[in-house]
Amino acid sequence: MTVWSGLRSLRMTTPMEGQAPTGASDEQRTRSWWGWGWAELALSDEQCAHWAATIPGLPDRPLPVPSLDDLDLPAPRVAAPASLAAITTTALDQRAGHTYGKGYRDVVRALHGRLDAAPDLVARPATESDVVAILDWAADAGVAVVPYGGGSSVVGGVEYRGGDHAGVVSLDLSRMDRVLEIDEISRSARIQAGAMGPVLEGQLRPHGYTLRHFPQSFEFSTLGGWLATRSGGHYATLRTHIDDFVESLRVVTPVGVNESWRLPGSGAGPSPDRLFLGSEGILGVITEAWMRIQDRPDHRASTSVTFADVADAMTAVRTISQSGIEPANCRLLDPGEAALSGTVGGGATVLVLGVESAHHPVDGDLALLVDIARDHGGVPAAPEDRSARDGGRDRAADAWRSSFLRMPYTRDGLARMSAIVETFETACTWDRVEELYHDVRAAMGEAIRTVTGADGLVNCRFTHVYPDGAAPYFTVIAAGRRGDEVRMWDEIKAAAMDVLSRHRATVTHHHAVGRDHRPGYDRQRPEVFAAALTAAKQALDPAGILNPGVLIG
Repeated sequence: MTVWSGLRSLRMTTPMEGQAPTGASDEQRTRSWWGWGWAELALSDEQCAHWAATIPGLPDRPLPVPSLDDLDLPAPRVAAPASLAAITTTALDQRAGHTYGKGYRDVVRALHGRLDAAPDLVARPATESDVVAILDWAADAGVAVVPYGGGSSVVGGVEYRGGDHAGVVSLDLSRMDRVLEIDEISRSARIQAGAMGPVLEGQLRPHGYTLRHFPQSFEFSTLGGWLATRSGGHYATLRTHIDDFVESLRVVTPVGVNESWRLPGSGAGPSPDRLFLGSEGILGVITEAWMRIQDRPDHRASTSVTFADVADAMTAVRTISQSGIEPANCRLLDPGEAALSGTVGGGATVLVLGVESAHHPVDGDLALLVDIARDHGGVPAAPEDRSARDGGRDRAADAWRSSFLRMPYTRDGLARMSAIVETFETACTWDRVEELYHDVRAAMGEAIRTVTGADGLVNCRFTHVYPDGAAPYFTVIAAGRRGDEVRMWDEIKAAAMDVLSRHRATVTHHHAVGRDHRPGYDRQRPEVFAAALTAAKQALDPAGILNPGVLIG
């Protein structure tokens, strides 16, 4: 039995079933130190084995989750000065939890107890002055500083991977989490960078506003992390990236504080904000930002459309993206992705459409989108498949949404069974999208067979679409070998980077570069720009302490 034949008949069972404490608040839950999200919502041993039974060649039982008491972390090499003692810690659980992000290779290494890269200290500044003090000390002491928001990086963005520094401090900004000011006239808000998604939205909601930026990591990521990685949100068109919401930034660098003016737009030279957006913590620490906010939407509608042919579906999506209607959701799921998520089977491709507005009904817009899809061979969901809740979202759209939210927990459960389960995303112009889709699936299929000796599963969905192109997001599932999972995934990932580079498709659309994407980024980045970025790094961080190894150097 191949991976595909086993998985296609198994819809993603809810990992929360029978485990989530009823009515539990965030204060009653525990963040997982080794994997995604809440420890209470992780798959049980039985659920892990149930999933793995669909993938031939995996063990019968999952890897145990290491106890914190059993971890053997290297002793801290440096100690914070007395002036920073109140905001720093060497506690084992904090050092372990801040060692890695939440990518597949991070989860696997944590499960195997490989935490040699643990930071020596974890710092939790409460004010911008604390950030300044930490950077001043670190520069003098030769200590590397790795900025840390919610720790949800899936590209090695918060992991120290060696160098000649005297020590490493993980700079956790989560205490700086307040909406400091709301300008209702300009409809913008000044927000501290450590605010997690739910905390940020919770403070805007009483005023009737929303930032309207919802990445999959929303629950466990921060505004500063979104800004530093140029995060992509849930919405598929129009304002897809966090860049679109930025009015101004305030950034602490080792040589001073940079604060841009609040402006709706400016032609005054290169944008100072653009220097720090996507800089991934190598140039400075974003401490707060003025962000454009919006009225909360009251009108929503969604549906799904099925296609017999994936090429026809891509043409429909391109036409929709160029129509000017700008749907909030325009997710295209290829047959494998549609079946795995439980959206629809039978080899159909599914388009999930959604529209919303704070000011006017949207049923007319949804009808226009459905008409476009129908013109290209799409079959809209039947009226009886629409529910009365959530703006009439149909069953297929509901299944996709549930699968989307559950997938990180499922990934962790399969990782415990030594399966290889990871994703990568890209973007290219429409003239190359279909060829890229087929070439990536072929190249990844061959890489999986070469590395694992068996077939695997390579699925794709479009997460964001633009008038000139799309962002395909690929999921890889294969049988790994216990103890060798990271090496195997690294070889498969290298094949992915090769095919993306051949097509001149970006190494990342919204996951950032970190350390894992450096080989592909080095090919994509112009050498002249690399020289300019290196000069900026030397000017702003002369001691070379900020997140070394990311983007350059």
